[in-house]
Amino acid sequence: MNKKSKKIEVKGNEITIVRSDNEDYISITDIAKHKNAESTGLVISHWMSTRYTIEFMGLWEKMHNPDFNVTEFRNIRNESGSNGFILSSKNWINKTNAIGIVAKAGRYGGTFAHKDIAFEFASWISAEFKLFLIKEFQRLKEEEQKQLGWDIRRNLTKINYRIHTDAIKENLIPKSLSKKQISFIYANEADVLNVALFGKTAKQWRDENLAF
Repeated sequence: MNKKSKKIEVKGNEITIVRSDNEDYISITDIAKHKNAESTGLVISHWMSTRYTIEFMGLWEKMHNPDFNVTEFRNIRNESGSNGFILSSKNWINKTNAIGIVAKAGRYGGTFAHKDIAFEFASWISAEFKLFLIKEFQRLKEEEQKQLGWDIRRNLTKINYRIHTDAIKENLIPKSLSKKQISFIYANEADVLNVALFGKTAKQWRDENLAF
């Protein structure tokens, strides 16, 4: 699992989100703290041991995981509901080769679930908590999209600037011009790109953002 993580705050609880294979996994250990901060593992096990949860997770794995062990899943489902039945995240992963839930060891570890499963767990914790979790998650995704848009435009500017300067050199600059005159032409032509992509010239941006 990708070690890069981000955090959101939901009802006073810090929730960690990590990326794995371009999918978001949310710490259900952090979510469980909203119910019982001292026994998060027990909270998760109680949720996982219900027949409804097992069927939900099994359906998710069938849809997304070609290596899911359906035989072991059926055995677990059949045992659910019996006296003393307890299912931990590690047992579920080891027996069924599940990918929807990931257990990480270490100081910064915990149990992470694909967002589809994490939202289902949040529903079991509290309907209100789930709603706030979804809202904060959506806000994070919107911020990421804005940043992605900025990065794409910035990279396009760099690429187009190289192409543009080569075209200027080939077609617009007479050999008799001085270095200062050439620089002036390059600056003017570069601002054509700045205005097209960002809506303002480099000087306008500096005046708006670097003024004291």
